[in-house]
Amino acid sequence: MTSDRAIVVLGIGNILWADEGFGVRAVEALHEAYAFPPEVTLIDGGTQGLALLPLIEAADLLVVFDAVDYGLEPGVLHLIDDDDVPRYLTAKKMSLHQTSFQDVLGLATLSGRLPGRMHLIGVQPLDLDDYGASLTAPVRARLEAAVAHAVAFLARFGIIASPRVADDPAEPLGPASVGRESYEAVA
Repeated sequence: MTSDRAIVVLGIGNILWADEGFGVRAVEALHEAYAFPPEVTLIDGGTQGLALLPLIEAADLLVVFDAVDYGLEPGVLHLIDDDDVPRYLTAKKMSLHQTSFQDVLGLATLSGRLPGRMHLIGVQPLDLDDYGASLTAPVRARLEAAVAHAVAFLARFGIIASPRVADDPAEPLGPASVGRESYEAVA
C-alpha cells in the first residue's frame, strides 16, 4: 500500500564540531538500523541551510534530529512538537551561509508550506567548539535512545520501521569518507 504522505526525517548539524554533529549521526544511525516505507525520506541535512527548504515544504510530517542548547545536563534529550519547534527569521546576516534551520522553517511558514506535523529530537550538547572532534561521550550515549524515540514517534502515525538484517546493509546517506566509522578512524 502506497501513501500520499511525505515524511521527512532530517539530521542537521556539522560533524566537524563535536556535538554539533549529533543530528547527522542520529539520522545515520536510524538509517543503518531500520528500513522505512517509500513515503519516508531520511536526509543527512548537514549544513545545507536554504537547500533544505523544498524538502521541508514538501513534507507532511517532519522529524528533526539536532543538537540544541537548552541549558540542560549534557546528553539530555529534549522533545518538542509542532508550534513549539522554533522558527524565526534572524537579522544581521553577513551571507546566506549563515542561514539557520530556524530561518528555513521561518521561510516555510511565510510561504504557507510548513509541514502539518513537526517533531524535534534535540540533545543537549557538551561541546560545540572542538573542531575535528567526534561526539562527546554523553551525547554519543543518547544516539540509541534518540533512534528508538524516532521509531516510536513514527509508529504513532502508522509508519513502521523494519529492522535491517545483517546481509542487507543500508547504503550510506552521504559520502562514506565522512560516515561515523570512517571519520572516527582518522580522528
